[in-house]
Amino acid sequence: MAALSPQQTGALSLAQARRLVVKIGSALLVDSDTGQLRADWLAALAEDIAAARARGSDVVLVSSGAIALGRRVLSLPTGALALEQSQAAAAVGQSQLARAYQEALAPHGITTAQVLVTLEDTADRRRYLNIRATLETLLGLGVVPIVNENDTVATDEIRYGDNDRLGAQVAITIGADQLALLSDVDGLYTANPFNDPSARRLAFVAQVTPEIEAMAGDPVSGLSKGGMRTKIMAARTATAGGCAMVIAQGSAMRPLSAIEAGAPCTWFAPQGDPQAARKRWIAAMKPRGTLRVDAGAAAALRGGKSLLPAGVIGVEGSFGRGEPVALAGPDGAVLGLGLTRYTAREARAIQGRQSSEIAAVLGYPGRAALIHRDDMVT
Repeated sequence: MAALSPQQTGALSLAQARRLVVKIGSALLVDSDTGQLRADWLAALAEDIAAARARGSDVVLVSSGAIALGRRVLSLPTGALALEQSQAAAAVGQSQLARAYQEALAPHGITTAQVLVTLEDTADRRRYLNIRATLETLLGLGVVPIVNENDTVATDEIRYGDNDRLGAQVAITIGADQLALLSDVDGLYTANPFNDPSARRLAFVAQVTPEIEAMAGDPVSGLSKGGMRTKIMAARTATAGGCAMVIAQGSAMRPLSAIEAGAPCTWFAPQGDPQAARKRWIAAMKPRGTLRVDAGAAAALRGGKSLLPAGVIGVEGSFGRGEPVALAGPDGAVLGLGLTRYTAREARAIQGRQSSEIAAVLGYPGRAALIHRDDMVT
């Protein structure tokens, strides 16, 4: 079994996170009896987020709760809702949810932003890059993004359906090194602890194996959509991308501090480094075209710099924004592979130009780099 003792968890600690994604379940945020926001709990969580920010961690929240809040306002019945009812509840609840986070974090001097996505957004490479760029920019500006599935427009075929997997996807998208799933369970058990008194919690999982997957049970909460199975799916995604993940009981006040203090939880070990995992993903792609660069740009690329339009001397092929292109030196030798931020047509128009000229050439603002170094393998 790929499970170890607490002493073998090594350096896995929320206090050491460079970039932390925290997933918050509906059952934590909304009182199941009244449908009211648990404002005191959210205020306590805000203290944890402020503490993480103070020690230098970027923080992104993936929060459920919009539908639960909206259905109370609309007096919708308990139990399963029709798609159009869920979307209506989400439309009402999203504004309440965003305001709740804003009010909880503002006293700590933290600005929040709402980011709504669907499965289709992260599956499409162009939209994926847009989401990534937006989140990176927000984090660079010191903002705490609040991410949720866009339930107001998503239909079943373009839905994640649960925020466990969405949290893992967000973690991979922004290169997070830690993902915390705060839920109504305190970790992964060898069997369902509600049915089997001999079930024991695993403190550490070195790798998500078929045996580990077989331990997953069914949802135990009336508000939560994700059960242990979705959490294990999230663990597989996150850890494969170099992100450590922890499942912990989140109902206590200041739940992140509780994890740091030794509260029961299950840690999943990352399989490598987030940036290295992303580079492997890019390296496996088939290029749709080629960007030929001059000697100065070639040297800059070898030194780990981004590719600017000024260094491009030729554009070959037909490719869209976000698609992989080969990078070649002036002699035609391949230097690497990257995801372009411009289409082939746009790249031809701005090749050899300074970044400050992009808006004048294209007629609309663009990004300074044609390929950012984080989207490049050399």
